[in-house]
Amino acid sequence: MPLWIAATLSAALFQCWRTALQQRLRGTLSVNGAGVVRYLYGVPFGLLLLGGYALGTGQGLPAIGGGAFLGWAALGGLGQIIGTNLLIMSFGPRGFAVGTAYSKTEAVQGAVLALILLGERVSWLSALGIAVGVGGVLYLSLAGRNLSGMALLRATVQPAALCGFGAGTGFALTSIFIKSANLALDHPDPVLRALVTLCVANAMQTVMQGAWLAWREPEQFRAVFRSWRSSLPVGALSACGSACWFSGFALAPVAMVRALGQVEIVFTLLFSRFYLKETLKRQEVAGALAIVGGVVLLLLGTVR
Repeated sequence: MPLWIAATLSAALFQCWRTALQQRLRGTLSVNGAGVVRYLYGVPFGLLLLGGYALGTGQGLPAIGGGAFLGWAALGGLGQIIGTNLLIMSFGPRGFAVGTAYSKTEAVQGAVLALILLGERVSWLSALGIAVGVGGVLYLSLAGRNLSGMALLRATVQPAALCGFGAGTGFALTSIFIKSANLALDHPDPVLRALVTLCVANAMQTVMQGAWLAWREPEQFRAVFRSWRSSLPVGALSACGSACWFSGFALAPVAMVRALGQVEIVFTLLFSRFYLKETLKRQEVAGALAIVGGVVLLLLGTVR
């Protein structure tokens, strides 16, 4: 199995797991508070991953003083913060389904932006796989919502849909910026570069969102430190997931990594069925099969 595929599948699994744990923080922390937890408690685990990998491979660390690297890392960190906040803003009572669905266009947006900004191209079979997979995600997000074609069209101008689409753009740009930061480092090992990028970006995110939280929500800033017992596992899973995402971006085109990462939804359905013993609906099975079919086409398109 190519390393980028293993890294991306692991990233999707870690993200699914982290999201499940992060739900427990909703009752005690605000949107920004929960975001700071993800980055603040992820920093030490990111440093452990970097140190362990460097020692295990016997490699030295690259110099990180370059302005280009720091600029791309800062933009990537900010893009992820904005994307996450826009996604949460799209979760209004009347717009949850449409907002979520539009945020999942990140794979298509990533493909277009990577082509424009990085010159990355994918085969026609992989492009078809991306389209099929995104179609499955949209169907799965909207299944059972009884939205007609006209109702869905009208919903596209609602704030929830606009926030969802903006979230997808934020995540797609994050992928581009993080890959650019990785490429700006002078080191032959792309995985080591990805881990360095992770540590720097997480530190920057902690400062950016932490400063905002301390200024606007000082009580939440204190609550972030009081919740350390429940927040540490979230930080650990966040660091592991981001390490895998960043490694995937370093090793393969952004569009393919983002498209393969959509299997996170399939992992969620499997967790629901076999761990929580919930019954899956036919629409959910159909959407999951479409996503899997898209992934198969995507991977077939990588075979030369």
